[in-house]
Amino acid sequence: MRETESSRNLYEIAEPQYGFFTTKQAKEAGYDESKHAYHVRAGNWIREHRGIYRLRNFPSPERPDLMLWFLWSRDRNDVPQGVYSHDTALALYDLSDVNPAKLHMTVPRGFRRNSAIPKALVLHKADLVPTDSQDLLGVRATTALQTVADLIAAGKTDESILKQAITEGLARGLITRRQIERAKLPPDVRAQIDAFVGESANAKR
Repeated sequence: MRETESSRNLYEIAEPQYGFFTTKQAKEAGYDESKHAYHVRAGNWIREHRGIYRLRNFPSPERPDLMLWFLWSRDRNDVPQGVYSHDTALALYDLSDVNPAKLHMTVPRGFRRNSAIPKALVLHKADLVPTDSQDLLGVRATTALQTVADLIAAGKTDESILKQAITEGLARGLITRRQIERAKLPPDVRAQIDAFVGESANAKR
């Protein structure tokens, strides 16, 4: 495969990923693995983490860290497993003024890594179903409702922040009463959410 064709293929792969790509994706684009180090030395690629690169000439995204660690969570088939959640998801939806120092990510219970967990991440283990998350800023994040439910279950977030998230989520359509009715939530979590919804409704009267 010619270099120009490989370059075009790689750009198409990297474009929706903020310019990021994995070793496997580069190989799929037509770049022999023996040439990867050359492209780093030549300044064409930036090595961001083991097995993860970024096109140097690609416009710098506002939140490159989101894609970097999303790709870090990939499995052996190169499919990302991580879903941004808890405080991080709340901030991404702009439902809170909380700006966590680390990125919170939920991964499957069977998720394993041979290397140490990056200091930038806080991992939560849970087997989410597809409806618990959605695409957000090119990555995956728990839905606004699931985010609040996770935070209630964790029991570390101030009640006023959770109430604000429910109120604003309902007002902006990020959370709907129908979603709440259909959601499979632990009884104590559902009771707390229902209480917040009730307080929100009373405040409007």
